[in-house]
Amino acid sequence: MRVNPAAVRGRGGVCMFRLIACLCLLSLAARAELPSLIRIGVLSDMSGSTSDSAGQGSVVAARLAAEDIGNKIGTSRIEIVEGNFQGKPDLALSIARRWFDTEEVYAVVDLPFSNVALAVSDLGAQRDRAIMVASGVASDLTGAKCNAVTTHWTDDSFALANGTARTITRSGRKTWFFLTSDYAFGTAMQRDATQAVLAEGGTVIGAARHPPQGPDMSSFVTQAMASKADVVGLANVGGDTVNSIKEAASFGLVQGGQSLAGLLVFINDVHALGLKTAHGLMVTTGFYWDASDTTRAFAGRFRAQMGRPPSKAQAAVYAATKHWLAAVASSGAVGGAAVTAAMKAMPAEYFGAVAPIRADGRVLYDLTLYQVKTPAESSGTWDYYKSVAVLKAGEAFRSVADGGCALVKPGG
Repeated sequence: MRVNPAAVRGRGGVCMFRLIACLCLLSLAARAELPSLIRIGVLSDMSGSTSDSAGQGSVVAARLAAEDIGNKIGTSRIEIVEGNFQGKPDLALSIARRWFDTEEVYAVVDLPFSNVALAVSDLGAQRDRAIMVASGVASDLTGAKCNAVTTHWTDDSFALANGTARTITRSGRKTWFFLTSDYAFGTAMQRDATQAVLAEGGTVIGAARHPPQGPDMSSFVTQAMASKADVVGLANVGGDTVNSIKEAASFGLVQGGQSLAGLLVFINDVHALGLKTAHGLMVTTGFYWDASDTTRAFAGRFRAQMGRPPSKAQAAVYAATKHWLAAVASSGAVGGAAVTAAMKAMPAEYFGAVAPIRADGRVLYDLTLYQVKTPAESSGTWDYYKSVAVLKAGEAFRSVADGGCALVKPGG
């Protein structure tokens, strides 16, 4: 079943999509010869630095997606299995290889850390198993490293850097200084953000490169403050971002008139910091639990099991798993390339919005630039963001022509 994305846009389009998905699950599955047991593996970091933003919450999200269709497609039962790679890429590959070769796992979802996502994506292509990246942010997944079995569901490194820098610069804050983690990820984020700043008529007046996982960020923050830049961009992640924000708060960076922009920040990071420390931080994301009735409804189901709302990565696990299941029903297949082609043939539903999937595997949806609230503005725990601007998908994500994906035909 092939669906024209243009025909299902808007509120009515979401209703049409839901009808299509139901028809897929109820009627098309009947003609398919599917395995009696369909396994999906959630491969995540259950105890390390991303365990709050991914981890066990990603398992819950995948299971909620399976529950939506009664944990069955026709007569085939759906099973969600989990694997903890403990932050070790070699272990992630070992788990995925075992799943594919001996345990009949047909798809893998989540995959924190870009190096893990890239490695498992490559293995999935070798074994013809679907890979749905919901945590790793490397834009190479839909660029030079794209393949026919991988789809990318979370905000990628290009969109995060481009969306945050472009929107803030457009608002009139023209000069930037970066605190950049000194390895490939940080360099790429700074590069992409710099291009966006320059495209909007802004200027990058300096950068301070720091070692990854460095506990003392004070000297780098003082350099940023001394620059007098309008915006200090954080081209780092995890503990480095949290430490940068803590030091900026202790030195009064925001109170001094500068803005602080995190290029990759999870709501769990804000929760850990607290509003007293994190307020004023600018954050770009494609999902916030309190953005709409649809996001709040999903967050309510998730919260009932986890005691807190979902991160954007956990929300992406839910959306990806749900769409993969609809594509299995539609195609009557479980092979990675066949199901991924079916996923691309019909747009996904992304929390009330229609999200087309490009030939390169990029899932498209709008991003929102948020500012973290002050304690006085918040109505309670997890009420952390206020919307500043919306960046449309076509502007936020790298164009398909610029990615270098071999799956994209010339002019496509």
